[in-house]
This record gives sequence, C-alpha cells and structure tokens, in this order.
Amino acid sequence: MNRYLLPLSALGTVVGGAVLLKDNVAGGVCPSKATIPGKTVIVTGANTGIGKQTAFELAKRGGNVILACRDMEKCEAAARAIRRETLNHHVNARHLDLASLKSIREFAAKISEEEERVDILVNNAAVMRCPHWTTEDGFEMQFGVNHLGHFLLTNLLLDKLKASAPSRIINLSSLAHIAGHIDFDDLNWQTRKYDPKAAYSQSKLAVVLFTKELSRRLQGSGVTVNALHPGVARTELGRHTGIHGSTFSSTTLGPIFWLLVKSPELAAQPSTYLAVAEELADVSGKYFDGLKQKAPAPKAEDEEVARRLWAESARLVGLEASHVSSVREQPLPR
Repeated sequence: MNRYLLPLSALGTVVGGAVLLKDNVAGGVCPSKATIPGKTVIVTGANTGIGKQTAFELAKRGGNVILACRDMEKCEAAARAIRRETLNHHVNARHLDLASLKSIREFAAKISEEEERVDILVNNAAVMRCPHWTTEDGFEMQFGVNHLGHFLLTNLLLDKLKASAPSRIINLSSLAHIAGHIDFDDLNWQTRKYDPKAAYSQSKLAVVLFTKELSRRLQGSGVTVNALHPGVARTELGRHTGIHGSTFSSTTLGPIFWLLVKSPELAAQPSTYLAVAEELADVSGKYFDGLKQKAPAPKAEDEEVARRLWAESARLVGLEASHVSSVREQPLPR
C-alpha cells in the first residue's frame, strides 16, 4: 500500500497546483478606475490579508473606510498604515467580533448612530477549517462567523444602506461552497462527528444562499448584493489547514503552493471591482469567480433552501420580526 502513497501524493500536488495556477491566471487587476469620494465603506476582518488590502484599495479611491475587526491593536495598526500609504485620513478602526451577537449589535448601533451613510459593506472576515470551536453564543465557529455573524450585521445595517442607495453589499464566499451541504438537522455540528472541511464548505454555501435570498428581498430598493470567490491567497486564513500540519507538507508542498497562490493584493481585486465598478451598478444576486461572473453550484441556486436558511438564521440570531419584515418579501417564481 505504501508504494502508492508517493505517486498519489504527487498526483494530488499536480492537480492542486493546476487548480491554483488556473485560479491565479484567471485573476487580474480591477479594470474599473472609478473613485468613491464621500462614500462610506465598511470592511470586516480588515486588519490583515484580503480585507486589509480591500480597505487599502477603497481608501485609495477616496472612500471613508471603516475597518471592522476583533483585534483592535492590529486593526488600529492597519488603519494607520492605510492612512499613511494612501494619504486618506478618513480611515478608522472599529471593534467588531463576529463570534459575538452582542458585539455585532453594538457595532451596528454605533454605525447607525454615528455615520450619516453606509454605501458599501464588504463582508470579508472568515474562519477556515478551525478545530471544533464555538462562538460566544454556542454556534459552530465557521457557520457562526462566516454566515450568521454577517447575516445579522447586514440585516442590522440595511436601513442605513437603503437610505444611502444606490449602495452595495459584497459577500466573500469560496469555491469550497461547491462541496457544501446545508444540514438543517444539525447546522452547528452538535450531533455529527466534526469535519472542519465540511463545516467550512457549509458556511460558504450558506453565504451564497444568503446572497441570493437577500437580493430577491431587496429588489427595487437600490441596494445590490453579490457573492464572490476571491481566489486562494497567501493569508492567515489558512493557518488551520493541513499544509502546516507536517514536515513534508510545510517543506515540500508549502513552497510550491506559496508560489502558485495569489497575493493579498491580487485577491482583493474582485472585492474592489464589485464595490466600485459602474458597469455593475444594477447587478445583484450573482456569484463571481475572481473578476468573472459565473454560475455557482446548482445547490446554491435552490430558492426554497435559501428561504428556509434565511428563516432559520433569523431565528438563531434573534433577529426581530421588524427587521425581517423590513426586507421586502418577493414571491418565489412559479
């Protein structure tokens, strides 16, 4: 059996490398030169990686950018660096812990009170393939942060986004949504044996389904929402993955994948594009792979599942009926 392990490992490396190479080549720089002076932008998880670079790109284009992060020391440092590099002094750090419903509500209340408008919301923060951790409120960490946290945050900011219309919401998903399955009987992995890969895929499928349902509910409001796969990037997001789990992975495969994956600068281009491109002003409910609009997995197009997930998510986070009803219902097509 052992004689097959090396060839299989080599094959996996080649296939994985080919996927990453295709992903990298398919990327590129945001083609839009649009600027956003006077527009207020919120980017979650903006102290590092794709989020920080997205905040930098949007600050460079003149936006009033709010970095929403859990670690305030890193968040303040990122805000200072962006102000220094862009000469845009309208870049500020705010505390937001997406693993805490209390923190999300406090953040949204402060934004609603202190900001005149919110033009762009980039739901970027994520947890990937972590151990079986739970949030402050008892949700499985990946589902809680990647989906439920952003679900509540977005709903709490909808009135401000509507008042600022035309406005945009950008949800970062992943190609991993293809492998996802929404298990309504055990969304938080309380009875199943925990699988961090499957949990991550479920959370990212939930993001696409949320995007589809929210877009349907926001028709005619002037607020658009789209999901995207930014590409595989060299960021801290992958710190729990197996690439660091063994000497062979880190020393042999690590350098290969490090060369093929995207830089945070390149991986931030899709978020920037969806946030500013004038040609996307009326595009909503779509999925982008990098800079290209593509069809997501068929399971991400299931409107009945999307509607059921919305209702269950609202129940889990304690979203008041007034907030749910303020998002105008649209009938499902027959």
